[in-house]
Amino acid sequence: MHILRVANFVSPTSGGIKTALRHWGEVYRERGHQVSLIIPAVKGDEPVTEESQGTVYRVPATPIVGTGYSLMWNRARLSRLMDEIAPDSLEVSDRATTRWMGRWARRRGIGSIMISHENMTGIMVRRTPVPDVPAVWMADFINTRSANDYDVIVCPSRFAAEEFRRLGIPARVVELGVDLDVFHPDDSYERLTPGGHRRTDDAALHIIHCGRLAPEKNPQLSIETLRHLVRRGVNAHLTVLGQGPLRDELIENSRNLPVTFHSYIHGRAELAAIMRRADVAIAPGPLETFGLAALEALACGVPTVCPDEGALAEVVRDGGTAAPSDPALFADAVLELSNRPDARRLAREQAETFNWGRSADEMLAIHEELEVLHSRRS
Repeated sequence: MHILRVANFVSPTSGGIKTALRHWGEVYRERGHQVSLIIPAVKGDEPVTEESQGTVYRVPATPIVGTGYSLMWNRARLSRLMDEIAPDSLEVSDRATTRWMGRWARRRGIGSIMISHENMTGIMVRRTPVPDVPAVWMADFINTRSANDYDVIVCPSRFAAEEFRRLGIPARVVELGVDLDVFHPDDSYERLTPGGHRRTDDAALHIIHCGRLAPEKNPQLSIETLRHLVRRGVNAHLTVLGQGPLRDELIENSRNLPVTFHSYIHGRAELAAIMRRADVAIAPGPLETFGLAALEALACGVPTVCPDEGALAEVVRDGGTAAPSDPALFADAVLELSNRPDARRLAREQAETFNWGRSADEMLAIHEELEVLHSRRS
């Protein structure tokens, strides 16, 4: 089977979607399938490359100011490229700007999957000036149209699926995975801080922030949690891992706090080495539909505090604790986790329940189901 994947919200510094695309593509190929991927081009990129995840096509895109993303808008260009690729099945990681692709697939008699990586209801209610009730109506309208345009809706968590299921749309749940070989614990946290300093010279409680520095991820909660700890007299230090449009603002807001904003990290191995030296992680995103950064921290053996809303609590479970999105309560949770017996072992054990191979096989089962369905119709 030739599987075409399309994703608009992918950039050099984006995380979860890009990681999922890479791992799924690699497993699809290992299982004997041909795989293509269309993503927005970045200046200087080769237009077509052969990678471990398959053939990657980079299409000219329009930068969206203040987001770090560029979007592919030209339907005629995209449609021509998709016709040339001639896939047997389509997988789209965007419900809005590329929704027309479901209809494209239907006209060509192939199956289509839309993966919902975001919670549209939460975005409309929290991130737009629209009043709550009409915001929910708008989200419901968008979700219903997506379900009508695609054969199957896939979500990475029960939380993400709920906004479809309450409308009677049978969204499937396919949890993501984590690379347990790259993200793993070791004894370096006993000797080194996330910044590479010797623990014997530094008695601070070392916290890491996991997540993109963007409004929807609520990174300010990590800063304010540290502020509460410092006010209580706790010797704590926060290392912020991640890039995003709020970086400069967050640096300004934390000038008098013990915070290190890590420069861009090149490679997963370097990221894992920094993560595993922390005592506790904070994953503050209230609207996460999964939370790969939190899962990677757990895999490194770092117990994690997350909000009691969104999907993060589904991922963290016994590997940490969920608390209301309040800095004082998050500070309480950080202190509790730092003293919890076997917290690091429990974090790793929780991460081991997630697997990229199983995740990709569940996606492939849906592709194969749709291939059979459309072959019967033709």
